[in-house]
Amino acid sequence: MKKIPVTRPSLPPFDEYCAELRKIWDSRILTNMGEEHEAFRSALAEYLEMPGTVPFANGHLSLEAALAALRLPAGAEVITTPFSFVSTTHAIVRSGLNPVFCDVLEDGTLDPSGLEALVTERTAAILPVHVYGRVCDVDRIAAVAARHSLKVLYDAAHAFGVRYRGVPVVRYGDASVLSFHATKVFSTVEGGAVCTADPSLLQRLEDAKNFGIRDEEHCAAVGGNAKMNEFQAAMGLCNLRHIGTAIAGRHARAEQYRARLEGRPGLRIPARQEGVLPNDAYFPVFFRTQELRDRVYARLAGADIYARKYFYPLIPDLDCYAGSGAALAARVPVARQLAAGVLCLPLYADLLPEETDRICDCVIGALERG
Repeated sequence: MKKIPVTRPSLPPFDEYCAELRKIWDSRILTNMGEEHEAFRSALAEYLEMPGTVPFANGHLSLEAALAALRLPAGAEVITTPFSFVSTTHAIVRSGLNPVFCDVLEDGTLDPSGLEALVTERTAAILPVHVYGRVCDVDRIAAVAARHSLKVLYDAAHAFGVRYRGVPVVRYGDASVLSFHATKVFSTVEGGAVCTADPSLLQRLEDAKNFGIRDEEHCAAVGGNAKMNEFQAAMGLCNLRHIGTAIAGRHARAEQYRARLEGRPGLRIPARQEGVLPNDAYFPVFFRTQELRDRVYARLAGADIYARKYFYPLIPDLDCYAGSGAALAARVPVARQLAAGVLCLPLYADLLPEETDRICDCVIGALERG
């Protein structure tokens, strides 16, 4: 029987991509913000309704560049979530900052009610994650940040194309970071971007990605090299033309999952968020116990269906953080409960209805046997 991966990248028609590659071949400009890069940047900013959009080579470099651009004091504390991909916390630590873990709500987004108690004189920023493309409580987070003069940087790696109350979610906070990895809703193979409305932040981001070079004779800052190349930009241009179709395909399969699985004893599916236009980046299901989650996971794997325990273990429990001060101080019972029971079912734009039914049949069969 055909294997079903947890995700599969959306690709444009091959001939369409080749037409973009022809421009690169003819120009012999492969990187350094050539014609494809600038065309992609313009199209991306227009789609996101965010003129201050800076493409990067990948999402993690985007996150590190954004943290550097905020100019937080060395050793400062950044309140963040334990329920995310490791990149979120790694970027904080690699930037010479200290993560402080705040618990999450039942949908996995940061719990604003826990923020205030974690603020100290060393706190400089909040780094929430729009996990699974679900929008954080941006208003309450902004209120806490304003009361304590904190920066807010959103990890929006899962939230490409998501809108909240009609506004692109990347407009919230001092900046938002996107990932264009092959596993994401929108892909440039590897890639990412930072979105900001702050002109000073925008210039620092430009410096961070290109050595601080302003022109042939001036290097104004000590920057690195995180430029998106022309081949990535070409893929982005092509995929951006088809993003509506890709999201619609995901949405159809997510609704099929809901129709088949909602209300089943032993599992919980987070409800749709009011006022949010989703991108259906992932389809997380939360099982009542870890034993039940693992049984469903094993049954799916036995049928050549590959789900993912996303996110398990929690970041504070990973080898590289276990025993650290941040990990030992983490009081995150809701996050632990979610991690123990979560399973992301396969979801991608061209997942077939019959494949989705096959996945649901496996999940239901495992639940009934339990």
